[in-house]
Amino acid sequence: MTDSQKWLWIAGLSLTGWLIYLLAPVLSPFMIAALFAYLGDPLADRLEERGLSRTLSVTLVFTLIFLIIIIALLLLVPMIEEQLRVLFAKIPAYLDRIQKEFIPWLSAKLGLGDISLDTGDIKQWVSAYWKQAGGVAKVILASISSSGIAMVGWLSSLVLIPVVTFYLLRDWDILIERIHAMIPRRIEAKAVSLAKESDDVLGAFIRGQLLVMLVLAIIYSIGLKLAGLEIALLIGLLAGLVSFVPYLGFIVGISAATIAVLLQPGYEGLQLVYVVIVFGVGQLLESVVLTPALVGDKIGLHPVAVIFAVMAGGQLFGFIGILLALPVAAVLLVFLRHLHSDYITSTAYDPANK
Repeated sequence: MTDSQKWLWIAGLSLTGWLIYLLAPVLSPFMIAALFAYLGDPLADRLEERGLSRTLSVTLVFTLIFLIIIIALLLLVPMIEEQLRVLFAKIPAYLDRIQKEFIPWLSAKLGLGDISLDTGDIKQWVSAYWKQAGGVAKVILASISSSGIAMVGWLSSLVLIPVVTFYLLRDWDILIERIHAMIPRRIEAKAVSLAKESDDVLGAFIRGQLLVMLVLAIIYSIGLKLAGLEIALLIGLLAGLVSFVPYLGFIVGISAATIAVLLQPGYEGLQLVYVVIVFGVGQLLESVVLTPALVGDKIGLHPVAVIFAVMAGGQLFGFIGILLALPVAAVLLVFLRHLHSDYITSTAYDPANK
């Protein structure tokens, strides 16, 4: 590659990043649609191999995806709202328990003397906020309807996502072929190899990791419910959601569940044992069964790199940056592996290399 070509690549990548930064507010529905299309394309290809037309295959996959989403929302939103109602209703009791039991115990253990915590203002704020908000659905509707522009944007996304998903699913293979046709012939073999490896990594992460997160959320929610935790669903969903970072779901989940059990009126010491068992079983299944079977070892991102990628993506590009952070980091890892391999075999690393 000549110097002029290198500068052309750098300029192209810089321009792409700048455009993503400028267009981030309107890219979200397109990125979500692309995610759905990427997830659904393998199933559409399999249906097509069985003799169905591409349009019929896409229609079936499209219907399945959005049926799953709608059913999940209809089931989860009311349950999450009920869990939030329970949590907000219990916060005053939790604060009383902290004030009457935990703070005196901590003060006695650490020799800090008398410590007082004024929780009256917190209780009033929690009670007033929840009564005024009236639930999750009302909060969402109020935030949307507070601005005409926000309402238009929300409705546009609601319409755009399914429409763009359908067309991307239908033309996915055509788009891939056209991109392939544009690759310079002299680098085609290397580019195709990188693309296939990147697709393996992305597939392992997006399809596999999402399944791992879903299964862990179900295991934690059901297990904590059986353990007698009142807000089991909230903690289970939280632990499953952050489990894309190795061990973070376990740490966050068991910490939140332990605090909730200790603050829950009428708790028994045996409940803490149940909580440890639930997260121990979940972590064991994730390490031994779920991650090896569904994700494998193709990603190889260090936990610190995962956290940095998510935070950097959110800081630079907002919500769209969070969506892109880990897929982009996974693809960059593929390129870095190849660069490292090329560097080790180059004369810059060892003059003996020919």
